[in-house]
Amino acid sequence: MLSLIKLPRVFTINQVPKVFHEDGIISGYRHPCSSATDCILSLFQLTNETLNIWTHFLPTWYFLWKLVTVLLIQRAWQDSFTWPLLIFLLSCCIYPLASSCAHTFSTMSARARHICFFFDYGALSFYSLGSAIVYSAYVFPDKWVNSLYHQCFIPIAVLNTIVCTTMACYSRLGLPFLQYNHDTVTRFPECQRPKFSKYLRVVAFAYPYLFDNISLFYRVFLCVGEGCTDNDTNILHFYHISLAFLTGFLFATHLPERLAPGSFDYIGHSHQLFHVCGILGTHFQMKAMEQDMMLRRSWLLEHSLPITFANSVGAALFCVVLNLVIIILYSLPLLSGSVCKEKKDKIVPKKSSAKVSRHS
Repeated sequence: MLSLIKLPRVFTINQVPKVFHEDGIISGYRHPCSSATDCILSLFQLTNETLNIWTHFLPTWYFLWKLVTVLLIQRAWQDSFTWPLLIFLLSCCIYPLASSCAHTFSTMSARARHICFFFDYGALSFYSLGSAIVYSAYVFPDKWVNSLYHQCFIPIAVLNTIVCTTMACYSRLGLPFLQYNHDTVTRFPECQRPKFSKYLRVVAFAYPYLFDNISLFYRVFLCVGEGCTDNDTNILHFYHISLAFLTGFLFATHLPERLAPGSFDYIGHSHQLFHVCGILGTHFQMKAMEQDMMLRRSWLLEHSLPITFANSVGAALFCVVLNLVIIILYSLPLLSGSVCKEKKDKIVPKKSSAKVSRHS
């Protein structure tokens, strides 16, 4: 039956518009005006996006299973102490699903590509907040619990999330309506200033991660003596931190494809490795959260800040609403005009360098 299905053809970098180019990736590009059906069919052929999609789509189901297990077996909704874990698990389900959908449908048009990754950035921001909420509840070292920093931690994390989404969306096109509309979707800054765009996006996600993990870095690497929460969970935290920094390194450097353009087009390029390391890091992070929650439960219930709707579920809902507003504002200028001006069967080869910026 599969042999009767005609899979979409793939193209080289010189055959697709610049907005679709990936640094060091020469071939394996899908049609820049693919239909939704073509995008789904491309999941079952080898393109330069196939493994990007599957490396996040499959783990989504594992994380969803973990969430359902906590919900149904542990009956977490009846115990406010487990609410932060639920929020974190939900964010772990959303960010890989949003990423896999973005990579799947980003070739429907240049405008669709931008909108897809706006949602991807929003999902990553929500994951950042989910991490902050669960860290505040279970991870802070004993000597920092109930400190002024601890009390301000969640409000600052919410603000960081909003700034992160705004900055990441801005890095693609600039300010909505003022710097772009549906006729200028490749204008600024990603195509004209790709390095600036990349740096801005790296900062947008590195800063919230570093802020969220200040207490963890102190607990694992610096704290000595009484009140340092030195338990068996620290090795899991170390694994997560190591994989997180490896993830950031791969995202920022585009290794190994930068060293050998064209050699890792389909398998082994940095974005695939970035996805795998990110998922593994999340897995160890999840195990560490569950273990800290169990080992420290009685002490935290007695000494830590009470877990309320406002500093857990309420903060998460507020973040979701604001992120959706930001995404809508950045997407509105792209939602008018023709969907794709290129003819489906006529792609004019363009001269282009292999060294162009990555957009996801």
